Amino acid sequence: MLTAQALQPSSEMPQDIRWMNAATAALAVVAVLLVLAAGFTVISRQPYFVIHKLSIDGEMQRNNMATVRANVVPRVEGSFFMVDLARAKAVFESVPWVRQALVRRVWPNELRVTLEEHKPAAYWRHEDRDDQLVNQQGEVFDANLGDVEDEPLPTLQAPANASAGQARLMLTMLRKLQPVLVPLDSSIDSLKLTDRGSWTVKLDNDAVIELGRGETDELVARAERFVRTLPQLRQQYSEPLAYADLRYPHGYAVRLKGLSTVQNISKERMASARQTP
Repeated sequence: MLTAQALQPSSEMPQDIRWMNAATAALAVVAVLLVLAAGFTVISRQPYFVIHKLSIDGEMQRNNMATVRANVVPRVEGSFFMVDLARAKAVFESVPWVRQALVRRVWPNELRVTLEEHKPAAYWRHEDRDDQLVNQQGEVFDANLGDVEDEPLPTLQAPANASAGQARLMLTMLRKLQPVLVPLDSSIDSLKLTDRGSWTVKLDNDAVIELGRGETDELVARAERFVRTLPQLRQQYSEPLAYADLRYPHGYAVRLKGLSTVQNISKERMASARQTP
C-alpha cells in the first residue's frame, strides 16, 4: 500500500541538472564580463581619453622641460585607462640626472609627473670602470661628468669589489671628516677605501693622511686628535704638512714638506710629531 509520503515528488534536484544550471550561470557571468570588457576597451580607446596633456614639475637644474618632453613623450603610449604607469615611471627615470619620478593619472586625459633630480655629492671612482657620481643619498649613478667639472666635488675611491652600500658608507665617512679637518685650511680632495678596509684622505694641497682601519667613530676620533695637537708642532716648525700617519695606537707620525722622511726629523721634532695628550 502506498503512503502519502511516497506519493510526494522528491524535493532534491538530480545531480546532472544542478551541474547544468551551475554551468549556465557561469557562462552567463563570463558573457557579461566579456561584454563589459569589450565595452570598456571601446570606450577607453575613444579620442577623448587619449593622453593629451603631460604636466611635469619638480626642481630641475640639470635638465629643462623641453628636453625631458622630447625624450619621453614618444615613449609613453596608451589612453587614460590603458597607460602603464610603471613603464612611464621607468621611462622618465631613464632621462639623465633624473633620480625618481612620481607618475599619476588626472581625469580624463592627463598625466602629471613630479621629477626629482640627482644632487651630486662626490665622484665615484673604480679601478675597473669609468668614473660615476654619488648623490646626496649615497646612491651611485651615471651622468655626463662634464656637467659637474666646474663643481668642487671630492672623489670617493672605492675598492674593486665595492657594493652600492659602500658608497653610502664612504659618503657618511666623508661628511664626518670634512668638519673635523677644517682647521687644516684645506678641503678633502679624495677619500680612499682599500679592499682591506684601510682609509686614506688626500687634501687639496696634496697632503696625505693615513687613517688606517677601524670603525667610523674610531677613525674620526683619530683625525680629531691629530687636528687638535698639530698646532703644537706648527709652533716650532712652519713647514707645510706633506704626510701624516695616524695608525699609531698612542700618537702619529708626520712628514713635512721639504723633509724627505720622518727619520730626517730630529728627536725633538719626532717627539712633537708623535705627541698626544
